[in-house]
Amino acid sequence: MFLSIGWILMSYLIGSVPFGLVMAKAVCGVDPRLEGSRNTGATNVSRLCGTRYGLVVLALDLLKGWAPAAGAMTFSDNWFFLSLVGLAAIIGHISSPFLSGKGGKGVATTIGVFLALTPSALIISVLCCVAAITISGYVSLGSLTLGAALPLFTLLTGKIGFLPVTLLVAVLIYWKHRENIRRLATGQENPWRKKKTQGQA
Repeated sequence: MFLSIGWILMSYLIGSVPFGLVMAKAVCGVDPRLEGSRNTGATNVSRLCGTRYGLVVLALDLLKGWAPAAGAMTFSDNWFFLSLVGLAAIIGHISSPFLSGKGGKGVATTIGVFLALTPSALIISVLCCVAAITISGYVSLGSLTLGAALPLFTLLTGKIGFLPVTLLVAVLIYWKHRENIRRLATGQENPWRKKKTQGQA
């Protein structure tokens, strides 16, 4: 029991490490909480510091979800415990004590968690996410697609025990993207890639 509680707390602390803030300040001397979309996630770091640094943040945020979940699977197969471990990492990323309760939107850490817990469902969901980004040009729409797809494919791949946590994570993702949803609805969302003007076409 003490191991389980300790592991969940450790997962939360690992998830709360603000790699995006550290990278942006170290590399380009900016605070991502004050620039761009004012988010510490990989997308904003990419816009502020360059794609390669955004990819590093993406990998680190993914790793801090995958490592606690994969580690927990070495000594437990209890879906409820594993769900709590994964959820703790995601909540740590979204609401970090190092950022006064603020944080990223949880997508990369979610990918890391479910890469360990439900790899088949996660891979299919990521493919849906990439397709949405490629077609629309909006990272936020891809993130929302991932949030919706993950519970569906968790169910379809037979990982029923993890369905409740995927539904909860989907709610968190949509909540954290509520401003993006508003901007998408009003046509004010910034695309990942700039669209060509008529003069460039």
